[in-house]
Amino acid sequence: MEVLAGDIGGTNTRLALYRIEENRPGEALLESTYPSRNFDSLEAILDDFSEHFSWRIQRACFGIAGPVVNQSCETTNLPWKITARTITDRFGFDETWLINDLEANAWGIGALSPDDFHLLNPGRVDLPGNASIVSAGTGLGEAGLYWDGNVHRPFSSEGGHTDFSPSNELEFALYQTLAEKYGHVSWERLVSGPGLEAIHSFLRTYRRTPTPGWLKLEMNKLGGAPAISNAAMARKDPICDESLNLFIHLYGREAGNHALKIMASGGVYLGGGIAPRILQRLKQPTFLKAFFDKGRMRHLMEAIPVKVILNDQAALLGAARYAAIQ
Repeated sequence: MEVLAGDIGGTNTRLALYRIEENRPGEALLESTYPSRNFDSLEAILDDFSEHFSWRIQRACFGIAGPVVNQSCETTNLPWKITARTITDRFGFDETWLINDLEANAWGIGALSPDDFHLLNPGRVDLPGNASIVSAGTGLGEAGLYWDGNVHRPFSSEGGHTDFSPSNELEFALYQTLAEKYGHVSWERLVSGPGLEAIHSFLRTYRRTPTPGWLKLEMNKLGGAPAISNAAMARKDPICDESLNLFIHLYGREAGNHALKIMASGGVYLGGGIAPRILQRLKQPTFLKAFFDKGRMRHLMEAIPVKVILNDQAALLGAARYAAIQ
């Protein structure tokens, strides 16, 4: 059986065709990546992708960055409305499923090997229970994996859009700056690629330090977040360094919040595109210090294993795995 899997993000849409063997996706038969904003709909991308193969697709599943309600989704960072029925009817699939992109990532965890993870905190492996996945990228995605006593069962969440809470004078000033611009300040406004850019812009004003010319050139060339993180990783600019440190601190705080809310004794996974790129900085104390800092619950947090997902195929594999077992 062949299934079509999709990872639909605000920056890129990735599609892959898999042959399913024993309810697990094998090696991709075909894979393509499309700049999402170059297309006015998912259907337009599927039209292009379908021109490159002759297999008949029986099942399709798309992990989408946005809330999925009744198999319909209005994407958070794209002007698209996607419905499973429309895709099924137009492309002749037997069945189409839409799931949240972080739910797709959660399903993908079970298809990965030990080499696909980097361990940040060993925690305790003798405490089975729920697990959490928090992914910073174009946005901030969060999902859970409910432990039913035998296996983990992924479920979606829109926790990245909950209220950001400042914890000191600097963070409160940052909050006020973003509140003036957006009104509601969510964790996604800070723990994401655009969030890193927002932190950097705020600190330039707060510290009264102009952006150097070489950094402006890099930002125009690579994009704001990659240029800022590269400069920080290389210790080339103190404001970039402070920006990345604050970003990592906030990432740790919110990952800890989500873990505590769903009692993720089974582990926390950091997905998305940012974590692997800044892995050397995540290994330093800032992230785990913020993750552990939950007052009387610190002992619980220290017992939670924390891993970075290194395999960028996790969401695609998860979407394919979901379609295979339905």
